[in-house]
Amino acid sequence: MGKLVVANNLTLTYENNPVIKSSNFTINSGDFVFLTGVSGSGKTTIIKSLYGELKPHSGNLRIGEFNLFNISKSKLSTLRKHLGIVFQDFKLIPEWNILKNVMLPLLIAGVNKNEAEQRAMEYLSRVKLSHKADKFPAELSGGEQQRAAIARATIHNPVMILADEPISGLDEYSASLVMDLFIKANQKGITIVIASHSIPTEFSINFRQLHIEKGKIYELA
Repeated sequence: MGKLVVANNLTLTYENNPVIKSSNFTINSGDFVFLTGVSGSGKTTIIKSLYGELKPHSGNLRIGEFNLFNISKSKLSTLRKHLGIVFQDFKLIPEWNILKNVMLPLLIAGVNKNEAEQRAMEYLSRVKLSHKADKFPAELSGGEQQRAAIARATIHNPVMILADEPISGLDEYSASLVMDLFIKANQKGITIVIASHSIPTEFSINFRQLHIEKGKIYELA
């Protein structure tokens, strides 16, 4: 498998404070990666850097052909079309029902409305939410909103999914369902990067663990 993400001497700062310091890591196409560390260690900072919200302070960070150190707005927009992002606070659009929220990446990609709606219903069925298609985010539980966010993140067959603490605060049923969705996406060849303070105890596929400690990133066996 080819290298999808390459970081060389990567330093990331947040409000002028170095969070990640001169770190090196790679993520291969098709990898399932857990990014671990204590609260405040820099997990979210790494996730933000991978979708270009936070640019490197120094060093190099590449995703495929894209260099995020000096990426232009147009190239960043192109890159994001190949990413699926699951935010910690879901970021569903409150004024839109769940069906339209899940359709969003397809509409951005120029897919016609009827096809987008059909595919969104298929993905809502996969996350066991087809009966909630006409509901608004505020009418769903946290676990249901997270599953809707994952449907939205996977519907356009991204190259890589980035998820920030996707099972934090979820009940056991919802957490298990959410992790199963990530496994199924990975089995289709999608690279998965999950920021999490811990790894689920029962996890049935091969994965890599990149651990952050004192600003450095280490791979744990």
